[in-house]
Amino acid sequence: MSNIEDIVNALEEKISKMLDKVDTLKATNAKLQEDLIQSQQHIQIKDQEIESWKDKYEALKIAKSMLGSDDNKRETKLKINSLIREIDYCIAQLSE
Repeated sequence: MSNIEDIVNALEEKISKMLDKVDTLKATNAKLQEDLIQSQQHIQIKDQEIESWKDKYEALKIAKSMLGSDDNKRETKLKINSLIREIDYCIAQLSE
């Protein structure tokens, strides 16, 4: 009978250790999920900053070429043509 009690006690101890490990893993998993969400938000903010800087850079290139620089004249002309097309489209939409 003592042998069965020893087996049951050992099994209970192993189950208790396993439950502790499960709790620890759940806590670790929750922390990692939180870290992941924070990292994704940080990346999204950085992506928005990059896009903002790209827009500023493009505007600066256009302004520089309008001031007489020959470096980006073709790009400037294409951008102006694109803006004119957008304005024409808007006017067409308004006139309908």
